[in-house]
Amino acid sequence: MLELKHLSKTYRTGDRALTDISFMVPAGQVVGLIGPSGAGKSTLIRCINRLVEPSGGSIFLGDTELTSLRGGALRKARRRIGMIFQEYALVERLTVMENVLSGRLGYVAGWRSFLRRFSGDDITLAFSLLEKVGLEKQHNKRADALSGGQRQRVGIARALEQNPELLLVDEPTASLDPKTSRQIMRLIQTVCRERNLPAIINIHDVMLAQQFSDRIIGLRAGEVVFDGKPKELTDNVLTSIYGQEDWAQVRQDQSGSDNEPRQPTIDVAEGV
Repeated sequence: MLELKHLSKTYRTGDRALTDISFMVPAGQVVGLIGPSGAGKSTLIRCINRLVEPSGGSIFLGDTELTSLRGGALRKARRRIGMIFQEYALVERLTVMENVLSGRLGYVAGWRSFLRRFSGDDITLAFSLLEKVGLEKQHNKRADALSGGQRQRVGIARALEQNPELLLVDEPTASLDPKTSRQIMRLIQTVCRERNLPAIINIHDVMLAQQFSDRIIGLRAGEVVFDGKPKELTDNVLTSIYGQEDWAQVRQDQSGSDNEPRQPTIDVAEGV
């Protein structure tokens, strides 16, 4: 379980990115984090794994207070958090298998880490995860030879190689076509169900968030303005998150087809 208590972030410039954020994510729950650009979604995710240092408040993963950790204790805690990035963050010249195995680097002692020496159990797990994400035949291919959807699948397998207790996902479909986006979101949802993993997914596509999330949290100007079930995300709620817009027209304008019905993407600048 993840719990945030009164989390805030103010940058040295005085810009306040997050204000008094408090919520819990129980095991197995997939949370879609939505909001306009600049709302604080990426900052929130990066505060949880301490890539961005919070200014105040507390973050708990199980019984561990992440905000109190430093040095080796923080590095150990980060092993418990799987991160899936928008831009995949793969090492292009390495193979698919090597990229997946890099998820175990936090568990490998010094010289083994430097030489990329992994145990038989680590390799067996990597093969099983590649099969899970549909890339078992691509294990020896270089990462730079993959499509965008395949790269994101490698990123998912790498995160799961850590055996994490929490998944943080930053805009996993931003660079993908509608059909692949649905496949990636379905894959994330499935692995969270199977492993009872809590997950927070920062996502601009509201329709995808509604379809594949158990819960939606809406941010605006660094504050939570909605926290509820996907079916409760009405046009009035969307207006409170993104600003005034003709949502029916947005859905109509952005509907289409790509082998299967296209899900509309709603990414409206704040205040529009």
